[in-house]
Amino acid sequence: MRTSFHLAKEVCASCGKTVYPMEKLVANNLVFHSACFCCKHCNAKLSLGSFAALQGEFYCKPHFQQLFKSKGNYDEGFGRKQHKELWFSSQKSSWE
Repeated sequence: MRTSFHLAKEVCASCGKTVYPMEKLVANNLVFHSACFCCKHCNAKLSLGSFAALQGEFYCKPHFQQLFKSKGNYDEGFGRKQHKELWFSSQKSSWE
């Protein structure tokens, strides 16, 4: 009797290529090649103990803190509209 099984290929969340067990790194339930797990801001290689994540994007801890402190909130520091602006714009359209 011959048994065959197929393992599902895991794909890197960064480059989209197959990740083999020896090079696999899992962060926030996403699979990466260890070489592809990098800071979005400076592209420095990250490790499981040296990253911070926000909305599916990964940063080295120094840049995460720098970007957060530069604007004082998580939205503007990372290039997004402030949450309160989004709320006010939806309220304004309902008033009109």
